[in-house]
This record gives sequence, structure tokens and C-alpha cells, in this order.
Amino acid sequence: MDAAQVAEVLAQPLSRELMASEIPARLAYTGLDGAPRAIPIGFGLDGSTIVMWTVPTSAKVKALQANPQVAITIDTQGFPPNVLLVRGTVELALVDGIPQGYVEAARKVVPADQMEGWEAGVRGLYEQMTVITMTPTWAKLIDFENTLPKAVAELVAQRGDPR
Repeated sequence: MDAAQVAEVLAQPLSRELMASEIPARLAYTGLDGAPRAIPIGFGLDGSTIVMWTVPTSAKVKALQANPQVAITIDTQGFPPNVLLVRGTVELALVDGIPQGYVEAARKVVPADQMEGWEAGVRGLYEQMTVITMTPTWAKLIDFENTLPKAVAELVAQRGDPR
């Protein structure tokens, strides 16, 4: 998939809605032991990249340094489910203080009446953070109304729509 195709998927209204929602991304990566990992993580957008943040000493930092191939999923719980799938590579950067993007991403999930205390606590705890910048190389949006997972779409094509 080329960059223009990825950008087209990410620019779709439902993709933008999912990325702006209070739903955390689920980041999948390979641990140093070779086993898969999947974690919820706050994220933001910076142009054509997806940005996440973590503690510099976290296990995922060392794992991502060893293997920068990742995937994220942002999905809903309702029916029909909406799913944004993105694969790509990450770059890591150690920064002093708390990036503003981290604070903005937290605003999506931290209740407004708790945000001031949360932010003060984070600023008092972290001297540095690792910024994880993901460059998407593949993306797919599944809404189960207009787009389906490939295997389901193939079944529908073979057998017809059961509705």
C-alpha cells in the first residue's frame, strides 16, 4: 500500500472520528522475548503520523528499538463495530518534560474535573518521556456496512449477502 492510499483511508470521516474519540489505541508490538504484546495507549495525530508517549524505562521502549514494526487498532464496542487498523514503523525520541501532545491525548480520557490534578501529578513525576512516532504503511477501515474484513467480503461474494 502506498502513502497516498494510506492517507486516503486515514482521511475518511469515520477514520477521523475514531482517531478523535475517547477510545485508546491498542498498540501491538513484539517483545524482546519474541512474544507479541498488545496494550492500550493514548495517542494523537501529527500530520500523517500517529504519536504516542511512554516512560523512557518501559519495556516497550527497548522492544521498539529492537523491532520498530507495529500495528494499532482503534475500535468501537457498539454494533455494527467500527474498526481502524493501521500498520507501520516507529521512531523513538527522548524528550525533556511532558510533551503537550501527551496532555492533549489525556484530555480525551481524563474527566475535565480531574485534569488539573492529573496534569500536575504527571508533571511532578516525569522528567523525561519517550515520544513514539508511527509512520503508517498500511491502513484499513472496517465499518461492517460499507467495508468488511477481507475473508467476510470473500464469503459474501461467493454466497451472496444473507440479509
